[in-house]
Amino acid sequence: MDRDSSDDEEDRRHLIHQNETIIPKSPHRSTFQIDEDEHNHFKSPRHSSSFANNFPNFNKRYLFAITLPLIIIFIYFTADFKSLFRTNLSSDYDQHSAAASSLMRESELRALYLLKHQQSRLLDLWNRTSVNSNSTDSSNSFQDLRSALIDQISLNNKIQQALLSSHQLGNWLDSGEGNVTNPSLAACQKVDQKLSDRRTIDWNPRKDKYLFAICTSGQMSNHLICLEKHMFFAAVLNRVLVIPSAKVDYEFSRVLDIDHMNECLGREVVVTFEEFAERKKNHVHIDKVLCYFSLPQPCYVDDEHVKKLKALGVSLGELKTVWTEDVKKPTDRTVQAVTEKFSSNDDVLAIGDVFFADVEKEWVMQPGGPIAHKCKTLIEPSRVILLTAQRFIQTFLGENFVALHFRRHGFLKFCNAKNPSCFFPIPQAAECITRLVERANMPVIYLSTDAAESETGLLQSLVMLNGKTVPLITRPARNSAEKWDALLYRKKLDGDPQVEAMLDKTISALSGVFIGAPGSTFTEDILRLRRGWGTASICDEYLCQGEVPNFIAGDE
Repeated sequence: MDRDSSDDEEDRRHLIHQNETIIPKSPHRSTFQIDEDEHNHFKSPRHSSSFANNFPNFNKRYLFAITLPLIIIFIYFTADFKSLFRTNLSSDYDQHSAAASSLMRESELRALYLLKHQQSRLLDLWNRTSVNSNSTDSSNSFQDLRSALIDQISLNNKIQQALLSSHQLGNWLDSGEGNVTNPSLAACQKVDQKLSDRRTIDWNPRKDKYLFAICTSGQMSNHLICLEKHMFFAAVLNRVLVIPSAKVDYEFSRVLDIDHMNECLGREVVVTFEEFAERKKNHVHIDKVLCYFSLPQPCYVDDEHVKKLKALGVSLGELKTVWTEDVKKPTDRTVQAVTEKFSSNDDVLAIGDVFFADVEKEWVMQPGGPIAHKCKTLIEPSRVILLTAQRFIQTFLGENFVALHFRRHGFLKFCNAKNPSCFFPIPQAAECITRLVERANMPVIYLSTDAAESETGLLQSLVMLNGKTVPLITRPARNSAEKWDALLYRKKLDGDPQVEAMLDKTISALSGVFIGAPGSTFTEDILRLRRGWGTASICDEYLCQGEVPNFIAGDE
């Protein structure tokens, strides 16, 4: 009991991110000066002898003639003239060599400084082209320019590393003006979403007026997008949204923070099916069903789903279509059109699955969503999942990591049906990933994937930077010695595939840079969270964005 109590108290604590970094002082460059002795020359010794002065001059000449050969012979056998001259020559050579080495050292350091300066300018240009590419659709030539820029930045970095390898200098150059590790010059800055400028609509539902959500297409990510669009319709029609029951849909209460939605608006805007059924005293009736989609079937609801609703005790009238609308070719619709077609005084209204609905797309897809609220996002992971994701990051990843959604299962057929295909051979994918990791300058990759071990193993062996493998980290199997997932275990949420999927999304949404799978709603939901949470980076992109697979299989 004491352990549970302490754990609960620990769960309420906020993780503190240690952002303080200690920047080592840069050592001052030493200037080597070789001094030469201007007075270095031989001086003849003076010979003075009181005894010699007493001899006549001719005696001195005889003495000198006798002793000089003896002195020369003595010096010849005792002194190593070769060594003497060699020493003098070697000394001169060493002085010239030291001077040349010093000059070369200065030249290399100057080259490093200029490369740093060039790199900062290239990164600044890259950042500006990245921002522009987010605001408008990029042409092929624009993508070619960005690709060329990152290649030059990469080459610049390799040249710097080659020059530095001959010096024991550490990273003292990084303290200079061209420091690319400085956040102001970082290659992958966060995107300013300008949330204060977003266009919003107030959600003020009328009392006892409900919109009954129905979502049938695809898996959990599709249903979350369907639910998000239902919220927009409920706001437009001034109704409370009824979250589907787990008996006909996913168990949303295990992965979403339902109370968070109401708290963000300061009023009741959503209710669970169970709360709704209790208010209706278990006599749940949908008064009017006005179908948004008419094709391939009304409301995009099949007979199986209708049977599940009836088994739940939900009765509904005839399904009526308000216009001709096909899920394969949705029409751009306006709020005015929706208001005209779906306004009703009936207490309970349903409009069917709206996953494919295309209403005010730019408004709905903007960061933070289209509805006015005081939070970052309305639909977000439950508090338990969010805390678990933070604990996993603190344990295995740290602040700076790249997240990769590597969709493979069933994706080959899906992508090859598109033109161009979005299914890349693993060696090509590894090259794309490596380039982005190099640009982001982040040491590890969080891998969210459904790929087989044979594919992930090959991918791991190919993702290398500067001769070192970049680790691909996945969530490990539960181990009682590890405490990062203790909350899921205590809340009996461990082992739930939908909880694990939402946990993957949450970890990826908190990454420094995200690489997504094109065409995947799982990826799109992560991007939605990143936009809302303010974690989106200008380096976020789809895998091998702007490229096509270098090999594509034929059709069946």
